[in-house]
Amino acid sequence: MSIQVFRGLLPATALSVALCGALVAGLFPTATLAERTAAPEGAKVYIISPKDGETVPQTFKVQFGLSGMGVAPAGADLPKTGHHHLLIDLAELPPLDQPLGKEIMHFGGGQTEASVTLPPGPHTLQLMLGDKNHVPFDPPVVSEKVHIQVQ
Repeated sequence: MSIQVFRGLLPATALSVALCGALVAGLFPTATLAERTAAPEGAKVYIISPKDGETVPQTFKVQFGLSGMGVAPAGADLPKTGHHHLLIDLAELPPLDQPLGKEIMHFGGGQTEASVTLPPGPHTLQLMLGDKNHVPFDPPVVSEKVHIQVQ
């Protein structure tokens, strides 16, 4: 889009109107909803370790479990596979129609465990499986929350 400036001047109001019009007209790219991959029936993700209610040191290992599906790196277009995302202290699930964001630990290499460091106090851990594009499955393949106490 180009805005022509007549005689070298374009009042701020006219510029604002032109930019708003361009946004409304869809000339600027906007976020789009991602297409979700169907989850295989019976797919289940869970946290093997630590156990719910466990007390752990500040740095500890989280082991991921999965049944009814396979684990594959992000970008791998293989049927019935996904990769893990760890949600820490999130009260609600993230938007399900978008790639999972920065507030979540991504394991796009197909990892099945991770070393995590958290400050002392109570925390929650939850796993969510993402498809090749980091988008949650439909329905979401998400674990129960595990409540831990960090020393």
